[in-house]
Amino acid sequence: MDEIEWLNTDEAAKRLGITTRTLYRFMDQGRLPSYRFGRVFRLKTSDIELFIEDCRVEPGTLSHLYPEPNPAEADDGEQSSDGTPGNTDTNEEG
Repeated sequence: MDEIEWLNTDEAAKRLGITTRTLYRFMDQGRLPSYRFGRVFRLKTSDIELFIEDCRVEPGTLSHLYPEPNPAEADDGEQSSDGTPGNTDTNEEG
């Protein structure tokens, strides 16, 4: 039987690249198995590795983070009176 490798909360948070507060939230939500021994919490290294794999992003699921521009809202290519793209209004406030 293999010996269990344990991490304390600071080590687990560091391994995941998150704050201990976020780690405790994941533990409380049941997203990350944890164990309490007296007054201390421990997490299995194997559970951390499984959690990491479960968080893997599937290809094709991030399009909401980079929406295609709406052609109706796109710049029409006209230039303003000062030569820069954008507003073509020639009224200048002085």
